Parts: sequence; structure tokens; C-alpha cells
Amino acid sequence: MRYSANHKMETREKLLTSSAMSAKKSGFSTVGVDGLMKAIGLSGGAFYSHFSSKDELFKAIVERELSQSLERLSGKGVMDSMKLERCLKQYLSMSHVEQPEAGCALPVLGAEIARSDMSVREAAQAWICRLHESWARILESDSLAWAILSQCVGALVVARMLAAPELQQEVLSSSHDEISRRLAERQSN
Repeated sequence: MRYSANHKMETREKLLTSSAMSAKKSGFSTVGVDGLMKAIGLSGGAFYSHFSSKDELFKAIVERELSQSLERLSGKGVMDSMKLERCLKQYLSMSHVEQPEAGCALPVLGAEIARSDMSVREAAQAWICRLHESWARILESDSLAWAILSQCVGALVVARMLAAPELQQEVLSSSHDEISRRLAERQSN
């Protein structure tokens, strides 16, 4: 039985969505092709009609997830410092700590991206640089944009490593307060 082109696109989208959620929740390398396909109700053999390798799927996940993060964190339309502040508050939240599958891919997939082949790292770099450029325009500072981006991702990683919710919240609040202080200093100058 031949499937329509639409069916193939829908299956690919299901595979990307399911695999991205799985990767952000448990790591990408922990699940094999059969497990990824089983999650969407198909056999492992069907995988290769969508991707030539698991690495190709990972690259597609990274590009998709980081493009979505860029859209959420740089916003549509005009991005100003107030909107950036709201984005940072949402990013540095307990809901983001508790639901990695629904949030930014960088804190959960960063180490796997770093160990990936050059094409995955270059794809991630392109999206991260676009986010940096967006923030640098708002902040009028390349270095402050890199510092805030790095602090946000790092704070989320550290918060997720901790067991006690009150310590997690302290990491997030401290990071948010420090970033807010830096932004307020910048605006007053």
C-alpha cells in the first residue's frame, strides 16, 4: 500500500516531535531507532524512509528546537528590554526546571550537541548566534548578550542538577536578580 506525500510529512513531523520530547526528557543517545519509532506506533524499519541515520534525525531535532527557542526568546515583532526581561523571567522559572521536554533544548541537549559531529554543532551555532544577535541589538552589547545567554542556560542546568526545590529556586532567583541588576545598570548609563 502506497502512502500519500502528506502522510509521509505527517509521520516525519510526529517522529520529530516525539523524538524531541524524548531527547529533552531523557537524552537523545539513550533511545534507539526502534524505540523512537515505537513511540509513534511504527516499526524501526520505517525510520529510514524519513532519515538516513539517527545523527541526521538529531540534527533535524536540534535545528527545529533551537529555531523554536529563537522564536520564543527573541519574540515576533519588536523586542525591547521589557519583553526580554519577561522572557528571562519565564526562562528562569521552576516550570522550566520541572518540564525540560517543554522548554529550551540547550540546557538538556547541550552536552550531546557538543559531542556530535561538526554538522550538528554548526547548525546549533547558527541558531545560537541568531539568538545572540537579537539580544545584542536590544542590549547594545555583544558581550552582555553572551553573558546573559550563558548564565540563563547554566542556571537552568545547575537548578536541574539539584534535588531540593528551594535550592533550585534560589539558583533561578539569584541568576534572574543578577541579570536584572545588570540590565538596570545598563539602562541607567
